[in-house]
Amino acid sequence: MEADVAFMQGMIHHHSQAVEMVALLKTRGKSPALQAFGERITISQSDEILFMKKWLTDRGKPLTMAHDMSNMGDMKGMDHSHMDAMPLMPGMLTPAQMAALAAAKGAEFDRLFLTGMIQHHTGALTMVDDLFNTPGAGQDPVLFDFATDVTNTQSAEIKIMQGMLEEKK
Repeated sequence: MEADVAFMQGMIHHHSQAVEMVALLKTRGKSPALQAFGERITISQSDEILFMKKWLTDRGKPLTMAHDMSNMGDMKGMDHSHMDAMPLMPGMLTPAQMAALAAAKGAEFDRLFLTGMIQHHTGALTMVDDLFNTPGAGQDPVLFDFATDVTNTQSAEIKIMQGMLEEKK
């Protein structure tokens, strides 16, 4: 089903940004607890990227979405300047947010990382909801289990990050 393929392609793009964010955390963050947490995110999301690529490859589907913007007629009034390679998936940080994260250090970086990753994870939950709200989508048992796991893992991680953010106040 097309929605399943689009979900997996979009989620690869989404997870890749989370891995990029953690790469910044390694050199800019202050909190050892957050460093360890970020490492878990990188491991799980990198493993999931490999899983999603295999799922798509096994079905003969491309790993990335076709992003021909010419057929987005009703979006003419929107600013597309942020759409470098692919449109932002729900919750993804904008180039400006990523630049602010890359420029920050120490406690300020940790705060931006946590708020950004909560936004990011919340977007992944939206992507899963959108998939399951699409008639006929998400029926593939492997995809269903994966999407359900994304919801469970990322919901739990949001709670952990909200707790870390509270401690920083």
